[in-house]
This record gives sequence, C-alpha cells and structure tokens, in this order.
Amino acid sequence: MNEIIILRLKQIFDSNRVLTSRTDRMTYSYDASFATQLNPSEPEVVVIPQTTDEVSECVKLANEFRVPLYPRGAGTGQTGGAVPVKGGIVMDLSKMNRILEIDHQNMQVIIEPGVVQADLNNALKKYNLRFPPDPGSAKMCTIGGMVSNNSSGLRAVKYGVTRTYVLGLEVVLPTGDVIVTGGEKSKALKSVSGFDLSHLMIGSEGTLGIVTKLRLKILPLPETRGIVLASFLKLEDAGMAVNATFRSGLQPSAIEIMDVNCIKAANMMKPVLQLPDDNEALLIFEVDGGQDEVTSQVMRLSQVVSEYSHYVKFSNEPDECQALWEARQIVGAAVGLLNPGGFRVYGGEDICVPISKLPEVLRSIHNLADKYGIICGIYGHVGDGNLHTGPVIKLNNKVEVENVQKMIDEIHHLAIEMEGTTTAEHGVGIVRAEYMEKEHGPALELMRAIKRTMDPNNILNPGKMALPN
Repeated sequence: MNEIIILRLKQIFDSNRVLTSRTDRMTYSYDASFATQLNPSEPEVVVIPQTTDEVSECVKLANEFRVPLYPRGAGTGQTGGAVPVKGGIVMDLSKMNRILEIDHQNMQVIIEPGVVQADLNNALKKYNLRFPPDPGSAKMCTIGGMVSNNSSGLRAVKYGVTRTYVLGLEVVLPTGDVIVTGGEKSKALKSVSGFDLSHLMIGSEGTLGIVTKLRLKILPLPETRGIVLASFLKLEDAGMAVNATFRSGLQPSAIEIMDVNCIKAANMMKPVLQLPDDNEALLIFEVDGGQDEVTSQVMRLSQVVSEYSHYVKFSNEPDECQALWEARQIVGAAVGLLNPGGFRVYGGEDICVPISKLPEVLRSIHNLADKYGIICGIYGHVGDGNLHTGPVIKLNNKVEVENVQKMIDEIHHLAIEMEGTTTAEHGVGIVRAEYMEKEHGPALELMRAIKRTMDPNNILNPGKMALPN
C-alpha cells in the first residue's frame, strides 16, 4: 500500500491502532464461512476507530485514493461479508462498544456498533427490558453486524428481525459525510417522515455506509415462559404440527426443529438430555407472557401437537424449561460429533422456504447429503421456515471438500426453486452473490444503481452481494 496512505492513517489514528504486521492482517483474512476458510483474503492494513470522526476521516482518505475499505464487527459472519477480497483497509469497529444511553422511559437505547448483543441485554435486565433479536451467536456478535445483515434468530417468529427495532442510525457515507436517519433529534418510537433511509442501510452489509451509532427500540421482558417438546416419527408429521399450531390461534415465541442427526448429536454431547432419537424430527415450542397465559398456552399446545406426535413433554417451570431448551442451544456445536475429527461446514446453512414446503425441503436436503456421501444435521427456526444445514467433513479428504461444495450449491438452488431465499439471517457476502440474479431478477440492477449512486468510487465493501466490482 502507498506509504502516504499509511502515514495519513497514522495521523488519523494512534499508531497502535494502525496494524500492518502480517500476523495482525492474517487475523482479519477470514470469518466463520467455509469459503474464507478455504480462500482467506488479507487486508493491506487494519485500523481500529474509537470515534465517528475517525471513521469519517478514514473514509474520506479511502475515497480520495480509491482504496477498498471493509467495515468489520466481531467476525462471526458466515458469508465472507467483512472479508477484504480486494485487499485495502479493514476497519475493525469492535472497540466502538459503548452503551451511550438507556432511555427506559421512552423504551429505547442508543449504542455504538461494537456492542455485543448479549452485553446489551445484560445491561437492560435491571430495567426489566430487552432487545429481542436473539441470534445463536448472541454472546459474540456485535449489533452493528446484526444491523448490517438484518439478523434475527430463534424468536423471530413472534418478535421479528433486527430491522423491527431500528429507530435511527448515525451513518458515515462513502464520501465521509455523516448523516442521521430517523430524525436527527428524534426520540419518537415511529415516524413516516421522508424516505426510510434506516431500512436502506439495514441489510446492506456495509456497502452503502458505515454505521457508527444506533437508536434501538426495546421491549419489556416477559414474566415467564413455557416449553413444549414433541417427537415425530416422520418429518411430514412435524410440518403438519406447525401448521396446526398456527391454525389454532397460538403464537409461540419460538418453534425449533431438529432432525434425527441433530437429536443424536445433542445426546452425544450431553447424554443427560435423553432425547428420543428413534424418530425423524423433534420440535421445541416456546411460549412467553404472563404466568396464567403461559400455563394456558402450554396446555393448548400440548393438545394440538399430540395429534401428530407420539411423545410430548412440557413445562412452565423455569429450571425445567432451560433444561429442555438446552438441546436446541447446543446443537450447532454438537453436529461436529457426527463425524469424529470432522469440520462443521458453514455453507448452505441459512435458507428459508415457505412453511408448507418444509417437510419436502428437509427430505430433499437429506437426499442431497446421501447423494454426495456427506454426514449432515439439519435444524432451524421452523416457525418461519428458516433452516440451518450442518454438513461435517474431513478437511483432508479432497472428495468430501469438493462434494460438500456441490451439495451447498444444490441447496441454494433448491431454496429458490421452492419459492424461498438463499439467506434469511446471515446475509449474502461472497458466498451467495452468484445466486442474487436468479433470486431477484431485474431488481438486482436497481440495487446496483443505488450502489453506484451512493458510492461511485466503489470503496465500501467491494466484491460483495453481486454489486459493482
């Protein structure tokens, strides 16, 4: 990189927040995705801002010299979304991690993008409040990253995704100019004034601007919750139980599915769970609210699903609920046990399809795993059709490495053919860019036009989302 640029960066940042060593740069060359494990991409320099002014000055510099600039949070992404595929500068925002204001009277909070989701909720507990989006990586992921990818999680079926809770953003544009969306001085919980620029930024994966502050809506914590666990002989029976639940008028806060491989993996990791593993699927329902409401919903849910399941267990006792819920919480890590010494591949793991087609899609993914000889577990947020596929391979087995990539490609095409999407939580990045045209058609060109208009020099996160390179 041009020495003038490095010198200018050291004028913007303290020298210990401008990283140029090979070891430091390698740390930023990958995320959790399989694609970047196979093909990491190193930046030429890493900067660690602490203020909006520093972010702005760095962006102005990158724009002046037309240097690629890649904003990054905790690096927990699974699509290569924050990886510098064209070199340039990585901007590590994880140190901008202050909770600036908890305005509990107005049910909102103002934070910096590097705040970790679980840390925010721990801070909100004393006010009996919470930020509802609940991704599986809540203890690690930053909320800036969640906004960039419009993340969700287990409880999206009732509480919605991240965009539902964004009231306003402070954003550094590709020119280095700073804007505030949602009203510069607003503390309102809703507004229809002007274009909805917040939602333009949400899910744009750092290609249109860099978020430096967030104003978020928060909600009261529910009084209590209850769990219903049901086992099904066939995947189709589980699908019918989900449809029957919604027809009954019930609104669970979560509905999770685990296939037979995931059930076995959870039992292997924690034998005390003793989950029934002689069936094709397990559903875990959660309901929340007041004590009487939860008790009533648990009983009604048990009656509804018992028509399709031969095994139902339920509870509204907090400790027992946590024990029943633990099976789902550990499954992401547990699937690796299905192939001892194997590597859990994050690919083809975030599709979403219509709920009515879930049994067919689940069966099709199992068939693809058999076709390519891949050991695989499937789990996910069945209440909104979001599935997570967990193939496990030996990285030193070239055939398995090649076959799992073919399987991932077929899973993405399957999702689109089933009137679904290639990603419902984790974003596009580089992993799903090749499917954007098939999924969006002519609308993709409008996305590209927006990118060209806002970032004519294409400095922000270039090489992602099938946008201009």
